[in-house]
Amino acid sequence: MFELSHEHHHHHTDNKKALLLALILIFTLVIVEVIGGLLTNSLALLADAGHMLSDFFAIGLALIAFKVGERAASKSKTFGYRRFEILAALVNGAVLVGISGFVLWQAIQRFQEPPEVAGGGVLAFASFALVINLLIAWIFLRGGDVKGNLNLRGAFFHVLGDIVSTIGVLVAGLLILFFNWTLADPIISIVVALLILTAGFRIVKESAHVLMEGKPPGISLQKVEKQLKELPHVHSLHDLHLWSITSDFPALSCHLVVGDGADRDALLREATHMLKKEFHISHAVIQIEGEGMECTTMCSNPHPSP
Repeated sequence: MFELSHEHHHHHTDNKKALLLALILIFTLVIVEVIGGLLTNSLALLADAGHMLSDFFAIGLALIAFKVGERAASKSKTFGYRRFEILAALVNGAVLVGISGFVLWQAIQRFQEPPEVAGGGVLAFASFALVINLLIAWIFLRGGDVKGNLNLRGAFFHVLGDIVSTIGVLVAGLLILFFNWTLADPIISIVVALLILTAGFRIVKESAHVLMEGKPPGISLQKVEKQLKELPHVHSLHDLHLWSITSDFPALSCHLVVGDGADRDALLREATHMLKKEFHISHAVIQIEGEGMECTTMCSNPHPSP
């Protein structure tokens, strides 16, 4: 338990450092792009600066979520505030969906009146923005737990959206500069919006799944049930529930029905060790009961759908 707690604390510390560095770089980039947009009279750069500003607030929210999530458990919040991370991820996903809708609306407007793009200057500022965005993505991948933490993953998708958006500005600028094809800007904007929309829906879906006490996607309920039944003296089980407190904190509860003569303490140790080793479930509440014991009202659904 100590090793898991230490590892979890280490991940959270790294995640906070990655988010703080990203906030500093994004704020710097917003200022640079606004100045660049004004100097070059580029709507594309100003729009990208607005996109970056929304990410500044979204990533700031993610950082606040990690800080709030560190608050200790209390009598009213027995699991602490860890699930605030999921709420922040849900907000981030919703923001992504909102941004994509705004970009799509702007793209439709630009089909009618394509904006002027000041070639060389836009390419220079967009190239700088791309380098900074790639650096931020590297910081997340190198220093944060993007794969295991849904909150950080939501912030990371914001950065990926920034990278794609900046590449779109670069490509549009090149096409307009060399071919005078002004429709490149709204076309690329639509592509960017669809990519952002996909990422936003994914984050919203995963966040809602956790909030609805859904099964962690990386754990098979059938395999958990099978291995629990294979433990010594276990005849059957019921009320098996598997859910996530937050993206990297799976939890389990169940009732094990055992035969006479079973060493219940030894069985409990073996069950919790197996769950921790095979499925990385460190929080398990297991009730051991003998055969013939009347089922309580909690046994109304002894065989939940996987």
